[in-house]
Amino acid sequence: MVFLCWTRPSPEEQKACINKSGSFNYDNKFRGATEKPAIQLKQDKELAKDGFSVNYARVLVGSGVETFEKGKTALQSWRHFGLNWAFVDPKAPIQSGTKFCVCVKELFPWLMMPLQVVYVNENKNLKKGVASFSFGSGTLQGHLLTLFVIPLI
Repeated sequence: MVFLCWTRPSPEEQKACINKSGSFNYDNKFRGATEKPAIQLKQDKELAKDGFSVNYARVLVGSGVETFEKGKTALQSWRHFGLNWAFVDPKAPIQSGTKFCVCVKELFPWLMMPLQVVYVNENKNLKKGVASFSFGSGTLQGHLLTLFVIPLI
């Protein structure tokens, strides 16, 4: 099942997609598998045994509490999908269990890809000056991919 729309999907069309999407489209043993830090996933090779490759990359975008909070807010409002050809409803909360659609324009039709937030992690150690925010989501029936995660460390 693929969810297509000729015009930019409305909130109602996204809701209909989510309602029809059902459950996760992959084995339960993989749900939340990316919750561990990427470097640990790469080292323990558990996902590699099942044919997955771990892409681990880090980019410094700034430092300090203010930069962290701006980055976290940007992720929580889905600004990383704020493009002419891709978006997520900015009202969709990043909370475990929330279902949402990534809408992508593929040439002429729009493609709606349903997902569900599986975990949300936030760690702040102000004494060490270290903080992280991450969430992971799993693909639902009708999504073209199998796993999706966006970490901010």
